[in-house]
Amino acid sequence: MAEHTIKAFDEEIDRLRGLIAEMGGRAEAAIENAMLALQRQDKVLAADVVEGDKRIDAIEAEVEKLVIQVIALRAPMANDLRDVIAALKIVSVVERIGDYAKNIAKRVPLIATNTRILEPISLLPSMGQVAGEMVHDALNAFAARDADLALAVVERDTVVDDFYNSVFRTLVTFMVENPKTISECAHLLFIAKNIERIGDHATNVAEMVYYAATGQTLPERERGADMQPED
Repeated sequence: MAEHTIKAFDEEIDRLRGLIAEMGGRAEAAIENAMLALQRQDKVLAADVVEGDKRIDAIEAEVEKLVIQVIALRAPMANDLRDVIAALKIVSVVERIGDYAKNIAKRVPLIATNTRILEPISLLPSMGQVAGEMVHDALNAFAARDADLALAVVERDTVVDDFYNSVFRTLVTFMVENPKTISECAHLLFIAKNIERIGDHATNVAEMVYYAATGQTLPERERGADMQPED
């Protein structure tokens, strides 16, 4: 009986990990496709990203039901409980990442095909790539219970923040010099902020993974070294 229970629990955990892997893969693809749609001004691809977000939402609901079932029937403890709770928290964050990708895609039709804004648009793909890689690595860290990889993701968040600050300054300068592009540039600022939030959420996932793998929260200097007061 005990062996059967352990086997059933292992199968449920494997299913949880599989659902999170699918959800994460879809969120990564949404980020990549939203950025491609922006670069190419591809309204069809942007619409596909928006429509695809429904599956991400559906997976979140499925994971929530499975987690409740596992806790109610298996009463996991210690490491197992941390893994289950981490899964529940992570899917909520990944769902938000999907929403940010959807928000980016929704802006694509609002940005007129205008050669004058090609320069500021060209700044965003690299920022989006870094944020997407952070999401990918954070989810890989969860799958492998890799605390070191999770820590590396957290440390990379400053790269996205630096990108955002650079993009913000560039777009503001561009708007001043080209007043007729203010509307389009405002949309690009919104997109840049969404990418920055994706990086923040990838960092949140990595912090959860680190805790699930080690039972410890990250030292304050790792979670926010750039915000510490100077001596």
